[in-house]
Amino acid sequence: MQIAKPLIISQNTFARVLQYAEHALYELFKQIFQGRFYEVPLGKFEQMTGLSLTSHEGGMKIDLPPLRQFLNRLLALRIDMQNVIFERFELLLSQQIEAAIAAGVYEMGVETLRAERFIVESQEAVYTHAQTGSVTNYLKVKRTQKNNIRTADEMLEFATQYLGKLMINSKSGNAAVSIPTHSLFDADGGVVPRVLLIRPQKETRLPVQNLESSTWGQVSIDAFTAAWSTEVDELPKFTTDYLHLVTGILLPIWKILPQQNSRVFRLQTSDRQKILGRVVNAHDIQTVREQLGLRNQVLSPEELVKLVLNERYTQQLPGGVTLRRSYIAAEPRIVVNAISLAERLLAAGCFTEIINWQKRVFIPVSDKAPAILAAVIEILG
Repeated sequence: MQIAKPLIISQNTFARVLQYAEHALYELFKQIFQGRFYEVPLGKFEQMTGLSLTSHEGGMKIDLPPLRQFLNRLLALRIDMQNVIFERFELLLSQQIEAAIAAGVYEMGVETLRAERFIVESQEAVYTHAQTGSVTNYLKVKRTQKNNIRTADEMLEFATQYLGKLMINSKSGNAAVSIPTHSLFDADGGVVPRVLLIRPQKETRLPVQNLESSTWGQVSIDAFTAAWSTEVDELPKFTTDYLHLVTGILLPIWKILPQQNSRVFRLQTSDRQKILGRVVNAHDIQTVREQLGLRNQVLSPEELVKLVLNERYTQQLPGGVTLRRSYIAAEPRIVVNAISLAERLLAAGCFTEIINWQKRVFIPVSDKAPAILAAVIEILG
């Protein structure tokens, strides 16, 4: 697991994330103009920087000052005012990038994927160019990655370095380290302080208020060490998931592929085959497969479980039943909205729980989940 680090703004970073910086600057100008940046009123900002945000008609200008001009004017201010304005700009930029990453649209050019093993499980030709004979292939690649799990001693050192708090969830018994992270802004421009909750295999950002009202609580070093070590000992050494790639000649089918994300990846399989192509994200897999003529192909139960849990994937099962992820008490659950079949699903290994006075059906989040899901699909089919 890679521990998240604070965003560092540098010349190279700006070159790579220019579009997000420009969006963040627009949001900053809008907050100043609308009076939502209380520390820097509109009149004071325009007077200090010489940058005008107000049009002749009294509204916000369409042709706003560019990023380079804004940064140059910022350097002319007092250090304390520079810090106030730039801190808000940096938080807005972090928020833009975090949202882009979460949506899977953060553009980074051609990326090289690395893992312990890549194995091509299936390869299907989905298009052949009539003039050249060039082929477009749809590949399903099994990826095996070694889990980089930190020991309790490493996390204690990390907590000391980053002013972290040692936490245990009184309901689940799971351990975590809580460290400060960048804030968000609410609809009124108010700052929402947040923390980064680091667990053995995942990280979650949440408002401080939500953490304080949850079942997470600060504990002693001994209690944290015991809980963290117990959880780590039970974790698998490797994780397997699947990648879906479209390779070969792409231009003739470009419109079929998702337009909001054009990330290109390269990888080398275990048998030294080099692959370069577009990755199809979880939310688009079924649609793209159907448009490529793969209607009879279905995702395996193992794939579905991983996609639902890790990538917020939603799957329509037979009979109009939806398979999706939901968080209950800050823990992920696999939800099956088929309460009318509850008795049969219980026999297949599911369980029910009353949430907000309504009975709901869940598939246990365990290594048995794929087998239970396979049984559920058989019942629904």
